[in-house]
Amino acid sequence: MFDIGFPEFFLAAVVALLVIGPERLPGALRTAGLWLGRLRRSYYNVKTEIEREIGMDDVRRQLHNEQVMADVRRVEREVQAFGAGAGEDLQLAAGANPGTAKSSASSAGTGAPSGSSQAADGAAALDGTDGDKGSGGSSGGGAPE
Repeated sequence: MFDIGFPEFFLAAVVALLVIGPERLPGALRTAGLWLGRLRRSYYNVKTEIEREIGMDDVRRQLHNEQVMADVRRVEREVQAFGAGAGEDLQLAAGANPGTAKSSASSAGTGAPSGSSQAADGAAALDGTDGDKGSGGSSGGGAPE
C-alpha cells in the first residue's frame, strides 16, 4: 500500500526518538498503534458494508428478473391456451369428422354445398368426362368411349 522499506522505517524511528524523546516515545507509539487499529477496523467495516450493499443490489436484481420471467411464463401459458382454444374453434367450425372437413374444404372454394359437388362428380363419371370445366367436356376430344 505505502511501500515503506527498512531504510525509511529506520529513518522515521530515529526522527521520532529525537523529536518526542525517549520518555514519551513508548506512549506515542502505543497511541499511534491504537489509531492505526481503529483506522483499519473502520476501513474493513466500510468495505464489508459496501460489499453487502452490492450483494443486496444483486439480490434485488435477481428477484426482479425472477418476477419478469414469471410474468413471461404466465403470458406464454395464456397465449398457448388461447391458441388451443382457437384450434378447437376451427375444428368445430370445420366439423368434428375429418372427412366432413375435407369435403367442406373442397366446396368452400366453389361456394357450392358439399352435396352438390359430390353430385357433379357423379354426373361427370356417368357421361365420361373428368368434371373439369376447362377440358372441353371429354378427355379424347371426340365421342365418349
